[in-house]
Amino acid sequence: MLLAIDVGNTHIVIGLYESAAANDLIDHWRISTNAERTSDEHALMVQDFLAFHGSTMRSAITGIAVSSVVPRVTMSLRDMARKYFGFEAVIVGPGVKTGMPIHTDNPREVGADRIVNSVAAFARWGGPAVVIDFGTATTFDAVSPKGEYLGGAIVPGIEISLEALTNRAAALRRVELVEPRSVIGKNTVESIQSGVIFGYAGLVDGLCERMERELGECVIVATGGLSSLIAPYCETIDHVEPWLTLDGLRLIYERNCE
Repeated sequence: MLLAIDVGNTHIVIGLYESAAANDLIDHWRISTNAERTSDEHALMVQDFLAFHGSTMRSAITGIAVSSVVPRVTMSLRDMARKYFGFEAVIVGPGVKTGMPIHTDNPREVGADRIVNSVAAFARWGGPAVVIDFGTATTFDAVSPKGEYLGGAIVPGIEISLEALTNRAAALRRVELVEPRSVIGKNTVESIQSGVIFGYAGLVDGLCERMERELGECVIVATGGLSSLIAPYCETIDHVEPWLTLDGLRLIYERNCE
């Protein structure tokens, strides 16, 4: 079995695949990102997750693929793979074969998750494509018709934006992010909900339309923990794939272990 681990600034998403050769996600788990966790603590959590399937670490897992934007967690997971599984994890970064040329000013500064998402989107739908990842930050990544990573855009994430609003405005408070009765809110709670949900949907559509002017007609894919919240209110998004990053990790692992 293959463990695919996506480490973000807020959450770590872990996926379990029967093999690297097929898109057969057996199970998935989400935990909070904590840079203080040791390799032993990460191993204990993985062991508990696998126990739900009646498996043990050494007998079940034959490979681990990791994308991470938190260096300390990357190191912890690397040590976990060596100590508890007896092999090296495939960690997306310089020197790892992704099959996707990176056409940016400094390829090394592009987040691993952005490349992984782009690889998965191109493998499934071809190009040109735009991938939107709704996470701590919301990222927009452009892929050429030839499968080249071209760059993208980064905006503050939905939760960061809402947190900044309520922290800086004394009379405003956190609200549940659900669709209000109308775009024109009749009270403060509905006004915030309208601004965050419909306003963010407008931001997404606006950026996607501008990217399409440069790329031509393209497929637009949404992923990330908050994709299901905003995507229904967007006019430009073609597909919502919450586990796109895990699938990209599976593909990259397969390309590096052939």
